Amino acid sequence: MSIRVYLPVTPGALAELVEQGRLAGPLDAHAVTEELRAAWPDGDDEQWEYAALAAAADESWQTRGSAARRRHVVAADVASVESRGDEVTGVRVVGDLVWKHVAAAHVDTVDLAEDPDDDGPELAWFATQEIADLV
Repeated sequence: MSIRVYLPVTPGALAELVEQGRLAGPLDAHAVTEELRAAWPDGDDEQWEYAALAAAADESWQTRGSAARRRHVVAADVASVESRGDEVTGVRVVGDLVWKHVAAAHVDTVDLAEDPDDDGPELAWFATQEIADLV
C-alpha cells in the first residue's frame, strides 16, 4: 500500500527531480494523516487530500526563497512516512523520492505578488510528462 504525499519544493528542487530522477531523503511533506482525520471527523477523502495539498502549498510559499514567485508541490506515492508532529498533515518521507513514484505537480501558473491567502489562486495540475516544461 502506498501513501499519497504532497511535497513542497523550490524551483531548484523540482529541476533536480526532473534532471536526476530523484530527491534525496528524508523529505518533509504533507499527507492525509490519522491526526487530520481525528481533527476533522466530518471531512471526506477529497477534503482531506485538499487540506494536505494546501498545507504543502503554504509551506512551498514560505520556503521558496526571495526570487521564486510561485508555489511548487509534487504529488507522489511513497511506501511509508513518519509523522513530523508539527501539524496535522506534516509527515517525513524517510527515503529518497524517485521519479517513478511522482504522480503530478501542482504549480501556480502566474507569479504571485504577495502571500496567497484562502482566497488565492488554485494551483494548476500538471501530469508527469508536463513537469519538465515547468523547470
